[in-house]
Amino acid sequence: MSTAEQQQLAQAYRARRSPALVDVPELAFLMIDGHGDPNASDTYQAALQALFSVSYALKFAVKRAGGPAYRIGPPEGLWSVPDVAGMEISRKPEWDWTMMIRQPDDVTPELVERAALDVAERKHLPQATDLRLERFAEGRAAQVLHLGSYADEGSDILALHAFIADQGYALRGRHHEIYLGDPRRSAPERLKTIIRQPVRPL
Repeated sequence: MSTAEQQQLAQAYRARRSPALVDVPELAFLMIDGHGDPNASDTYQAALQALFSVSYALKFAVKRAGGPAYRIGPPEGLWSVPDVAGMEISRKPEWDWTMMIRQPDDVTPELVERAALDVAERKHLPQATDLRLERFAEGRAAQVLHLGSYADEGSDILALHAFIADQGYALRGRHHEIYLGDPRRSAPERLKTIIRQPVRPL
Protein backbone atom coordinates (compact mmCIF):
# COMPACT_ATOMS: atom_id res chain seq x y z
CA MET A 1 0.00 0.00 0.00
CA SER A 2 1.41 3.38 -1.02
CA THR A 3 1.97 6.23 1.45
CA ALA A 4 -1.04 8.08 0.01
CA GLU A 5 -3.23 5.00 0.47
CA GLN A 6 -1.99 4.58 4.04
CA GLN A 7 -2.95 8.19 4.77
CA GLN A 8 -6.38 7.62 3.22
CA LEU A 9 -6.79 4.47 5.32
CA ALA A 10 -5.96 6.32 8.54
CA GLN A 11 -8.51 9.02 7.72
CA ALA A 12 -11.15 6.44 6.81
CA TYR A 13 -11.01 4.87 10.28
CA ARG A 14 -11.10 8.16 12.18
CA ALA A 15 -14.28 10.20 12.34
CA ARG A 16 -15.65 13.16 14.26
CA ARG A 17 -19.10 14.17 15.40
CA SER A 18 -19.30 16.53 12.42
CA PRO A 19 -19.71 14.89 8.99
CA ALA A 20 -16.72 14.96 6.64
CA LEU A 21 -15.75 13.68 3.20
CA VAL A 22 -13.12 10.94 2.90
CA ASP A 23 -11.52 8.92 0.10
CA VAL A 24 -11.35 5.24 0.99
CA PRO A 25 -8.69 3.10 -0.75
CA GLU A 26 -9.46 -0.35 -2.12
CA LEU A 27 -9.17 -2.87 0.73
CA ALA A 28 -9.53 -6.62 1.24
CA PHE A 29 -12.26 -7.92 3.53
CA LEU A 30 -13.48 -11.22 4.86
CA MET A 31 -17.25 -11.08 4.19
CA ILE A 32 -20.47 -12.93 4.92
CA ASP A 33 -24.01 -12.05 3.79
CA GLY A 34 -27.44 -12.26 5.41
CA HIS A 35 -30.90 -10.72 5.67
CA GLY A 36 -33.18 -9.38 8.41
CA ASP A 37 -33.09 -7.71 11.80
CA PRO A 38 -29.68 -8.40 13.41
CA ASN A 39 -31.23 -8.09 16.88
CA ALA A 40 -33.63 -10.95 16.22
CA SER A 41 -31.49 -13.27 14.11
CA ASP A 42 -29.46 -16.27 15.29
CA THR A 43 -28.01 -16.32 11.78
CA TYR A 44 -26.49 -12.87 12.31
CA GLN A 45 -24.84 -13.87 15.61
CA ALA A 46 -23.45 -17.07 14.09
CA ALA A 47 -22.12 -15.08 11.12
CA LEU A 48 -20.28 -12.69 13.46
CA GLN A 49 -18.81 -15.59 15.43
CA ALA A 50 -17.59 -17.25 12.24
CA LEU A 51 -16.16 -13.95 10.98
CA PHE A 52 -14.08 -13.38 14.11
CA SER A 53 -13.03 -17.02 14.46
CA VAL A 54 -11.72 -17.23 10.90
CA SER A 55 -10.06 -13.79 11.16
CA TYR A 56 -8.07 -14.95 14.20
CA ALA A 57 -7.22 -18.25 12.50
CA LEU A 58 -5.88 -16.25 9.54
CA LYS A 59 -3.82 -14.02 11.82
CA PHE A 60 -2.07 -17.04 13.32
CA ALA A 61 -1.63 -18.67 9.90
CA VAL A 62 0.05 -15.55 8.52
CA LYS A 63 2.36 -15.41 11.56
CA ARG A 64 3.29 -19.10 11.20
CA ALA A 65 4.16 -18.46 7.55
CA GLY A 66 6.59 -15.71 8.57
CA GLY A 67 4.28 -12.83 7.70
CA PRO A 68 3.80 -9.66 9.75
CA ALA A 69 1.94 -9.50 13.05
CA TYR A 70 -1.23 -7.40 12.85
CA ARG A 71 -4.30 -6.48 14.87
CA ILE A 72 -7.72 -7.76 13.97
CA GLY A 73 -9.76 -4.83 12.70
CA PRO A 74 -13.21 -3.85 13.94
CA PRO A 75 -16.32 -5.52 12.54
CA GLU A 76 -18.01 -3.57 9.78
CA GLY A 77 -21.43 -3.83 8.20
CA LEU A 78 -22.85 -2.94 4.80
CA TRP A 79 -26.61 -2.46 5.01
CA SER A 80 -29.16 -1.95 2.27
CA VAL A 81 -32.82 -1.78 1.37
CA PRO A 82 -34.21 -1.33 -2.15
CA ASP A 83 -34.06 2.48 -1.68
CA VAL A 84 -30.83 3.63 0.01
CA ALA A 85 -32.54 6.83 1.15
CA GLY A 86 -35.01 4.65 3.07
CA MET A 87 -32.50 3.28 5.57
CA GLU A 88 -34.81 3.62 8.54
CA ILE A 89 -34.14 2.00 11.91
CA SER A 90 -37.76 0.82 12.04
CA ARG A 91 -37.30 -1.25 8.85
CA LYS A 92 -34.62 -3.64 10.14
CA PRO A 93 -36.51 -6.81 9.13
CA GLU A 94 -36.18 -5.65 5.49
CA TRP A 95 -32.42 -5.09 5.60
CA ASP A 96 -29.84 -7.05 3.63
CA TRP A 97 -26.47 -7.08 5.37
CA THR A 98 -22.87 -7.97 4.71
CA MET A 99 -20.68 -8.24 7.79
CA MET A 100 -16.95 -7.99 7.25
CA ILE A 101 -13.49 -7.56 8.79
CA ARG A 102 -10.58 -5.95 6.94
CA GLN A 103 -7.67 -8.27 6.07
CA PRO A 104 -4.02 -7.55 5.19
CA ASP A 105 -2.66 -8.32 1.72
CA ASP A 106 -0.87 -11.40 3.14
CA VAL A 107 -4.24 -13.16 3.46
CA THR A 108 -5.01 -15.17 0.31
CA PRO A 109 -8.13 -17.05 -0.87
CA GLU A 110 -6.27 -20.32 -0.23
CA LEU A 111 -5.56 -19.35 3.38
CA VAL A 112 -9.20 -18.35 3.85
CA GLU A 113 -10.47 -21.67 2.49
CA ARG A 114 -8.22 -23.68 4.81
CA ALA A 115 -8.99 -21.53 7.86
CA ALA A 116 -12.75 -21.62 7.19
CA LEU A 117 -12.82 -25.41 6.88
CA ASP A 118 -10.80 -25.76 10.09
CA VAL A 119 -13.08 -23.40 12.04
CA ALA A 120 -16.23 -25.04 10.67
CA GLU A 121 -15.05 -28.45 11.88
CA ARG A 122 -13.24 -27.51 15.09
CA LYS A 123 -15.80 -25.01 16.40
CA HIS A 124 -18.89 -26.55 14.80
CA LEU A 125 -19.54 -23.34 12.86
CA PRO A 126 -20.74 -24.33 9.38
CA GLN A 127 -21.27 -20.62 8.63
CA ALA A 128 -17.48 -20.30 8.34
CA THR A 129 -17.61 -21.95 4.92
CA ASP A 130 -19.91 -19.15 3.71
CA LEU A 131 -17.15 -16.58 4.18
CA ARG A 132 -15.33 -15.09 1.21
CA LEU A 133 -12.32 -12.83 0.66
CA GLU A 134 -13.21 -9.83 -1.50
CA ARG A 135 -11.61 -6.53 -2.43
CA PHE A 136 -13.89 -3.56 -1.88
CA ALA A 137 -13.27 -0.18 -3.54
CA GLU A 138 -15.50 2.34 -1.79
CA GLY A 139 -13.91 5.56 -3.05
CA ARG A 140 -15.35 8.93 -2.10
CA ALA A 141 -17.68 8.82 0.90
CA ALA A 142 -19.01 10.93 3.75
CA GLN A 143 -18.86 9.76 7.34
CA VAL A 144 -19.66 10.81 10.89
CA LEU A 145 -19.02 9.41 14.37
CA HIS A 146 -22.13 8.25 16.22
CA LEU A 147 -21.96 8.05 20.01
CA GLY A 148 -24.52 5.87 21.74
CA SER A 149 -26.94 3.07 21.05
CA TYR A 150 -27.35 1.63 17.56
CA ALA A 151 -31.08 2.28 17.89
CA ASP A 152 -30.38 6.03 18.17
CA GLU A 153 -28.43 6.37 14.91
CA GLY A 154 -31.36 7.89 13.01
CA SER A 155 -30.56 11.56 13.66
CA ASP A 156 -26.90 11.13 12.69
CA ILE A 157 -27.88 9.30 9.50
CA LEU A 158 -30.23 12.15 8.56
CA ALA A 159 -27.54 14.73 9.34
CA LEU A 160 -25.04 12.80 7.20
CA HIS A 161 -27.46 12.65 4.27
CA ALA A 162 -28.15 16.39 4.58
CA PHE A 163 -24.39 17.10 4.60
CA ILE A 164 -23.97 15.01 1.45
CA ALA A 165 -26.65 17.03 -0.35
CA ASP A 166 -25.14 20.32 0.84
CA GLN A 167 -21.76 19.27 -0.57
CA GLY A 168 -23.27 18.66 -4.01
CA TYR A 169 -23.31 14.86 -3.85
CA ALA A 170 -25.91 12.11 -4.06
CA LEU A 171 -26.06 8.81 -2.17
CA ARG A 172 -24.34 5.85 -3.82
CA GLY A 173 -23.88 2.23 -2.83
CA ARG A 174 -24.59 0.73 0.57
CA HIS A 175 -24.87 2.29 4.02
CA HIS A 176 -21.67 1.37 5.89
CA GLU A 177 -21.09 1.11 9.64
CA ILE A 178 -17.80 0.48 11.48
CA TYR A 179 -18.25 -0.74 15.05
CA LEU A 180 -15.49 0.66 17.29
CA GLY A 181 -17.19 -0.44 20.52
CA ASP A 182 -18.21 -3.86 21.84
CA PRO A 183 -21.87 -3.95 22.99
CA ARG A 184 -21.02 -6.90 25.25
CA ARG A 185 -18.54 -4.80 27.24
CA SER A 186 -19.74 -1.19 26.90
CA ALA A 187 -22.90 0.55 28.03
CA PRO A 188 -25.07 1.57 25.05
CA GLU A 189 -24.38 5.28 25.61
CA ARG A 190 -20.61 4.67 25.34
CA LEU A 191 -20.64 2.82 22.03
CA LYS A 192 -18.80 4.43 19.09
CA THR A 193 -19.81 3.78 15.48
CA ILE A 194 -18.50 5.32 12.27
CA ILE A 195 -21.44 5.81 9.92
CA ARG A 196 -20.31 6.04 6.29
CA GLN A 197 -22.17 6.62 3.04
CA PRO A 198 -20.49 6.42 -0.39
CA VAL A 199 -21.35 9.37 -2.63
CA ARG A 200 -21.33 10.47 -6.27
CA PRO A 201 -21.43 13.96 -7.79
CA LEU A 202 -24.86 15.30 -8.68
